[in-house]
Amino acid sequence: MTLFSDPICQYSHRVRIVLAEKGVTVDIEDIDSGKVTEEIFEANPYGTLPTLVDRDLALYESTVVMEYLDERFPHPPLLPVYPVTRAQSRLWIHRIQNDWCRLSDDILRSPESKKAEQARKELRDSLITTAPIFSGLPFFMNEEFTLVDCCLGPLLWRLPQLGISLPNTKQVKPLHDYMLRLFSRPAFKLSLTDQEMEIRA
Repeated sequence: MTLFSDPICQYSHRVRIVLAEKGVTVDIEDIDSGKVTEEIFEANPYGTLPTLVDRDLALYESTVVMEYLDERFPHPPLLPVYPVTRAQSRLWIHRIQNDWCRLSDDILRSPESKKAEQARKELRDSLITTAPIFSGLPFFMNEEFTLVDCCLGPLLWRLPQLGISLPNTKQVKPLHDYMLRLFSRPAFKLSLTDQEMEIRA
């Protein structure tokens, strides 16, 4: 099994977290997203990262890859057992992707632009407003670590890179505590590339 991974991309980071949580042995090839090789295009017509090759199977799109790994290596499970709660988890992932990751992509695409400035404010305000929902449960809307956390962790890790600082207020404390729990997980630490570690060095 080989994972073609961008060492600075949050979407590749998600998959590396899943692999680390599962303890899966995999060859990880770091690829600059601007220098995608012919080998990757042969596996993935879009030439995007991450791309996972497992024998004759090639998968792309981080959410597809994460769900495949969760089913292929069922322990520990990273999606709830029951269909309703599984569907809710998938909806949370969709919302994180649509509402927060889209904004972070806008910032990273052109950090000094007016669009990035607006996206930075919108993302910061949204995280502050949402922070109270992180109280009560150790992980995002769940007692157990799930794929939703695998999507949130890389985004939150990159806040300094995005130029976003969250206030140390009572309202935001649950989110700070949540980040501390995520970032201290052995699998999360193992998933970080050298470049990602520098973000919070």
